[in-house]
Amino acid sequence: MAGKVFLVGAGPGDYRLLTIKAVDCLKIADTVVYDRLADPRILQYAPKDAEYIYVGKASSQHTMTQDKICQLLVDLAKEGKTVVRLKGGDPFVFGRGGEEALLLKENNLPFEVVPGVTSAISVPAYAGIPVTHRGVAASFSVITGHEDPTKETSDINWPQLAKATDTLVFLMGVANLPKITSKLIENGRPASTPIAIIRWGTKLKQQVWTSTLDDAADMAKREAIKPPCIFLVGDVVNLRKDLAWFDNVAMKPLFGKKILVTRSRAQASKLTFQLEELGAECIEAPAISIKAPSDDYKALDKAIESLDKYNWLILTSANGVEHFWQRLDKAGKDARALANAKICAIGSATADALKAHGLVADVIPDRYQAEGIIAALKDEIKEGTKVLIPRAAEAREILPEALRKAGAEVYVVSAYETVMGDGDAEEIKKELSTGNIDAVTFTSSSTVTNFLKLLGGDTALLSKVKLGAIGPITAETMKKNGLTVSVEAKEYTIDGLVEALKEAF
Repeated sequence: MAGKVFLVGAGPGDYRLLTIKAVDCLKIADTVVYDRLADPRILQYAPKDAEYIYVGKASSQHTMTQDKICQLLVDLAKEGKTVVRLKGGDPFVFGRGGEEALLLKENNLPFEVVPGVTSAISVPAYAGIPVTHRGVAASFSVITGHEDPTKETSDINWPQLAKATDTLVFLMGVANLPKITSKLIENGRPASTPIAIIRWGTKLKQQVWTSTLDDAADMAKREAIKPPCIFLVGDVVNLRKDLAWFDNVAMKPLFGKKILVTRSRAQASKLTFQLEELGAECIEAPAISIKAPSDDYKALDKAIESLDKYNWLILTSANGVEHFWQRLDKAGKDARALANAKICAIGSATADALKAHGLVADVIPDRYQAEGIIAALKDEIKEGTKVLIPRAAEAREILPEALRKAGAEVYVVSAYETVMGDGDAEEIKKELSTGNIDAVTFTSSSTVTNFLKLLGGDTALLSKVKLGAIGPITAETMKKNGLTVSVEAKEYTIDGLVEALKEAF
């Protein structure tokens, strides 16, 4: 049985401009065939076990020719696979999606087109330039800026184009600016027409230059402007002085800072989102991954069978909550199974994860670490008190040991394990060695040890960046491994770490 191909637009750069339908398609993909994406985090929505095939193209550099890409989609669909062909922007706006769709049609293979937010309108919008505006521009054209300037004849009708619409948007045209500007002026576009060049549009590192049509090519040379850029021509450029809303990002406290996030891919989004809201550019380099414990939940499942015998349930992380609840649900039970037990949550994030399942923690210690739990429960634990602690397999023993000394019967079961993440070691080393990273965040001891494994133990790469710890236990692990703690959260949470980074910068 034939598979199906989804021709999906990935949007212009800001990964949050990805459409809901694009995410839905990625979630069911067997294979993702993707171009050079402005933000690789888009790939996180596809299954971990999906096949990923990179066919990206840069200027004059092609990993795979377009004919071979088209044939690849046909071959994969014939194998019965659900394929997401992921393209920057929109598949049908200079994305060559039409060629791919036609070959699929010729082979009687099903396909769908999922439009993406095109850079032709979104990038100007982020620069504060509407491509149309009442009384200024009633029409716009989108033109390729990639046309070979040495061609004897042009596919662009310059005499018509120069004056046909109020706004002209050239995609990827910075390299050809001398020809584009001369052709427009030669065919009647006034040399004084306002222009804008926008680089890395919709990204935090977006840059915008404005001038006039006759100065555009010289300005690009003076400013050493390089791709990827959009070149925009028209009176709407003058609106930027009042509508440049995205420029306000430069006033945010972490603007211009590049921060490396080492949390697991599934958990990184909250930290990344908060840092980016403060103007930082984040690179997600997962040092850890969360997986089922080595005993495949046998100990946890056994404990869940007899929950009614426990007096206390102690949850030491949001991960512990989620894995505990998954196994509780699999056992056909719900919150009622905990009717005889009180619950202690190590901190606000753990308590919030618990609330999502309809339960409020009886105790949340002032200090979000094992020592805080011990202090908070000192009057609750008596001889024979039965305590269940579902937690990470590699956690410290200080908590169960202290509870046992107080007379409790403590049952520690593995709810999950942290293992090496899938961060790109070579890319991380390159970013650090070239001085592109301003800070690295660590949210647990395991992120520290596994990140250093990714670096091959080369702590010198971290000597010139700020290193942030979510709390004292993580900070202690950093020090034991020869790292200098530059930033330590006062409140041992993601919010606390973000606040500490903001103060540090």
